[in-house]
Amino acid sequence: MEFLQNLVNDVNAFIWGPPMLVLILGTGLILMVMLKFMPLLRIGTGFALLWRGRSRGADESGEITPFQALMTALAATVGTGNIAGVATAIFLGGPGALFWMWCTALVGMATKYCEVVLAVHYREKDSRGEHVGGPMYAIKNGLGKKWVWLGTAFAIFGGLAGFGIGNMVQVNSMAHALETTFAVPLWVTGVATMVIVGLVILGGIRRIGVVAASLVPFMCAAYIIAAIVVLVVNAEALPATFELIFTHAFTPIAATGGFAGAAVMAAIRFGVARGIFSNEAGLGTAGIAQAAGTTSSSVRSGLIGMLGTFIDTIIVCSMTGLAIICTGVWTSGESGSALSAAAFESAMPGVGGIILTLSLVVFAFTTILGWSYFGEKCWEFLVGTKAILPFRVIWVIAVPFGAIAQLDFAWLLADTLNGLMAIPNLISLLLLSPVVLKLTREYFARR
Repeated sequence: MEFLQNLVNDVNAFIWGPPMLVLILGTGLILMVMLKFMPLLRIGTGFALLWRGRSRGADESGEITPFQALMTALAATVGTGNIAGVATAIFLGGPGALFWMWCTALVGMATKYCEVVLAVHYREKDSRGEHVGGPMYAIKNGLGKKWVWLGTAFAIFGGLAGFGIGNMVQVNSMAHALETTFAVPLWVTGVATMVIVGLVILGGIRRIGVVAASLVPFMCAAYIIAAIVVLVVNAEALPATFELIFTHAFTPIAATGGFAGAAVMAAIRFGVARGIFSNEAGLGTAGIAQAAGTTSSSVRSGLIGMLGTFIDTIIVCSMTGLAIICTGVWTSGESGSALSAAAFESAMPGVGGIILTLSLVVFAFTTILGWSYFGEKCWEFLVGTKAILPFRVIWVIAVPFGAIAQLDFAWLLADTLNGLMAIPNLISLLLLSPVVLKLTREYFARR
């Protein structure tokens, strides 16, 4: 077992090492330049389309509205990464990690736009008449039969990674947070979550879409408001906070307090890696959800889908990072969700930690729902619709085990598989980028 753990650890270090981070950032930058920075210039257009996408159009096909599709994708991405992941990046890489997280998100908007455009353009209907799409279908239908193996690799990585990164790791974070704050036994959280998750996902994407559209906007707004309170309380420290972020994005930071110090490479590595872990730009998952959305235009779906990266990282992750740095707790020696909780507690004594815990619980719960759909579609691609019901049952059963288990190895393995998902997806994005450019030009020419 020790040999296996060391092996996976070495593979993980490579997967999330400089070559992969350069590949993900480089692909996003290339796509952004090819699109002439359209994703950044059209953020307003995206939000306008999202607002109109709350209802289904008469000439559109799909299972859920564009708004529900984005909320389903956000349900999967706005999770523990926004709270524990950001805190870990700052703990390991210093304040400069937040700058590199922002860079990842900005170029990631182009990546996610292209992912969604291709997923919707190449989507198909399964044997039940429901729309399915994602990188595996874009590869199969866009690159042809000789590339199907690449789509299969993506589906295998995604189908396995989901059980760790999107299920057991999430409920484990929930359970420990509730035990620490409210003394709720781990098994109680596990069983309760299992029942609620089962009631939702057994109803398929339509029920997941409805729940996500109800929970995600509320949870994001509530968390942002709480974080703004922290920033207002520490308003005088904000100028110094931004100075720290921009200075240490390019210069090493010495050890101070409980902070061990960090080189610039650490700021880049952990900022980029945790940013990708949070918003999943480059992993291809957003396209799986958007492919189920009602639409008559893949470009319109892409303009809505790219907002997921903006909301997740530029808004939600920034709130966490700024709260941690401006309160000064980043030098306390704490890490993960405990560091985020310390920031909220310092500004709102007695209630800050509770707010953080409740946010973590809701974020993690919605991630379990969103990732259940991603995993389901990966297994459906591999073995057909007959996999759907067994997958949902196994997914629900895995929840309580995640709550009570020690998941160090599971986390490591899932993190590795999560990174491996990016390779087939990024290859397909670069090879199919001319298709995206053609569809984009045609869409805006018509407008």
